[in-house]
Amino acid sequence: MFQRLMMGLCGLMISVAGMAADPEWVEGTHYVVLDPPQQTATPGKIEVLEVFSYGCPHCKDFQPIADKIKQGLPANAQFRYMPAELGRESWGTFARAFYVAEAMGVLDKTHAALFAAIYTDKKVDAAAPTLEQIGPVFTDAAGVKAEDFVATAKSFAVNTKLKRGDAQIRAMGVSGTPTLIINGKYRVESNAAGSYAGLINLVKFLVAKEGGK
Repeated sequence: MFQRLMMGLCGLMISVAGMAADPEWVEGTHYVVLDPPQQTATPGKIEVLEVFSYGCPHCKDFQPIADKIKQGLPANAQFRYMPAELGRESWGTFARAFYVAEAMGVLDKTHAALFAAIYTDKKVDAAAPTLEQIGPVFTDAAGVKAEDFVATAKSFAVNTKLKRGDAQIRAMGVSGTPTLIINGKYRVESNAAGSYAGLINLVKFLVAKEGGK
């Protein structure tokens, strides 16, 4: 009898401890509900979108966390990026570079390479980048000719993507980077959960809320 009582008490203590370790994510405190929701670019998938800029050192530091979030997503969810300008000319140049990489299908090769070129190798000026500085990064990382990079960066298609992206970022109420948008419905700041480990769990919670499995 005594043994069963102790086992029951131990079970209760473990349950309470588990509840304490699992925070209650609160709308308005840990995340913001977008009104109206925004259209996603991944039909049939729960979209986790990082609004970022190569010109943002916090985004460079956040990249390992973004990778962990991406790796931890269920099969019916997908991670993607959206470059922000937020009224900064230098960020506009970096956004053009992102859309070139996306259009040419080389983003997986150039994304980390461009961060490294800016913050590690100092080959690209973070405050005043030029397309001519970025072109060789694309050549080294993905074999893209520098002249093709510059031409695509100045193309009508990229100009259109810049305008659409800027409009959507404003509609989502994003004012800083990095910011996460979950399935076009929830906006999460990078410091919303108090720690990066907490942020990963918060994203998992919102993905599950959308039917992630």
